[in-house]
Amino acid sequence: MAAEMNFGNTLIAGAGPAAVQIAVHLSKGFSRHIALYNRQSQHENMMAEELKGNGNRLELTMQGDNHHILSGSVRIHQLYSNPENIKDHYETLFLCTPCDQYGAVLTALDAAQRRALKTVILISPNIGSNALVGQHVPHAEVISLSSYYGATKWKSGASVTSAYTKALKKRIYAGSSHSDSAMLQQVQQFLKRYGVTVTKVKDPVTAECRNITTYVHPPLFLNDFSLQQILGRGTESKKYMYKLYPEGPITQYVIRSMVRLWKEISQLVESIGAEPINLLQFLNDDNYPVPEQVLSRHDIERFTEFAEDKQEYLLYIRYSSILIDPFSQPDEKGRYFEFSAVPYKKASQQENGLWCVPRIPYEDVQKLRIIHRLGKKAGLMMKEAESLLSCYEQHFQQFVRRHGGGFTHPCPLESSVKDDIEKISLQKVFI
Repeated sequence: MAAEMNFGNTLIAGAGPAAVQIAVHLSKGFSRHIALYNRQSQHENMMAEELKGNGNRLELTMQGDNHHILSGSVRIHQLYSNPENIKDHYETLFLCTPCDQYGAVLTALDAAQRRALKTVILISPNIGSNALVGQHVPHAEVISLSSYYGATKWKSGASVTSAYTKALKKRIYAGSSHSDSAMLQQVQQFLKRYGVTVTKVKDPVTAECRNITTYVHPPLFLNDFSLQQILGRGTESKKYMYKLYPEGPITQYVIRSMVRLWKEISQLVESIGAEPINLLQFLNDDNYPVPEQVLSRHDIERFTEFAEDKQEYLLYIRYSSILIDPFSQPDEKGRYFEFSAVPYKKASQQENGLWCVPRIPYEDVQKLRIIHRLGKKAGLMMKEAESLLSCYEQHFQQFVRRHGGGFTHPCPLESSVKDDIEKISLQKVFI
């Protein structure tokens, strides 16, 4: 019974694969009562219809889970689309939406008036997300995870209630708005059950800055090469997201951009009073390693001490080394698994005629806009961030001129992140 008290009555905001996974995992003795909230949409309508037909059950399948420890199903209490129907008896709120939607979701839920709410857990926040959410729910503890702890997709194209998890992270980081957080220990116990180590850090921003996509995605995908594949004319791209030029975007200039963006974000993190990352060490130790014959432990651990040109050199070595999976078994022809051959997804037109910008780079643009505005608010120069955002805006404007301005996502050039940043108190963020 003690385990069931971890999260109490739980509301999950979002209805994607991650929300399904978390609902199933919470059902294994961590929550008394689980419900989902998702705004009215075509996706919500499809999920509501499926749930009506299957007794409100969500299903999760985990790759290689022969003992069904990670997989399972859950009968949720309800899927809400109207916030007015949600009773004030949820003690924990998991935000499983893109981080640029946190403010809108909390406003829709009228979260400030939900007195039963004790804890808000941010599954995939951005730098500053904890402070933003704290403005909406000043009476609740806010916990930031460094990133979503799994890699989960829909099990099939036909179902929006069955998810499939390919892998779980071995380690993530977490920081709380409460320095003496007891709930953070409960989060650690929850994810430990599924083999994920949660390392507690001193503050939320130290956790929030430990998401590798923050540093890698903008330089790789907000450049002319990648944006021509995503937003350009023509058929499906024959290029790949993580390959070297001309098969992919990686050049010495993209690597230089990555180093410079990392340094700008590190300055921002330090100005907040948090602890920045060693980029090469984080890539290697917390994401995917390369053999020590390729990069020495000495160079990895002392990466922050080197001159910028050596940092670029070491990062180029790292990305060259994972063109193939160096730990895979070669086939009969001696070829290793081609780790980097991930095709681009192009902007696509939906059945309703609206255009959809893919999650990469749409969510990366939104995150970088917040980081850029926070940096300017802190009085920092953010030239690399500005250059990357400017490149995206130029390509997006060309796309709009060709196809018109109707999108399924809010237009990134008219983003709501400016309003979110205005709500973040400098006293709240900058220690």
